[in-house]
Amino acid sequence: MTLKTKKLDIAEYLKSDEDITLFLEEMSNTGDAGDLIHAVNIAARAKGISGLAQKAGVTRASLYKSLADKGNPRFETICNVIKAMGCKLVVMPA
Repeated sequence: MTLKTKKLDIAEYLKSDEDITLFLEEMSNTGDAGDLIHAVNIAARAKGISGLAQKAGVTRASLYKSLADKGNPRFETICNVIKAMGCKLVVMPA
């Protein structure tokens, strides 16, 4: 018997703004910039890239490119996308 698997897409499980906020908060606690950018990508797909890009002041294509695995988004872009999702970055003592 052949076992069929499907790639897990966390974005499918982020149903509400609260889910997205909690996900980003948890991922930001890793302290790894790459993990946070990956989490923003997942959250952006869950929220809807097109509308989010418009709110963040960037094009849909540029947001996809910035948040891609090999992307290198500007800090300003990440801040704008997080703000467009109704969240904010906070610096706290480690």
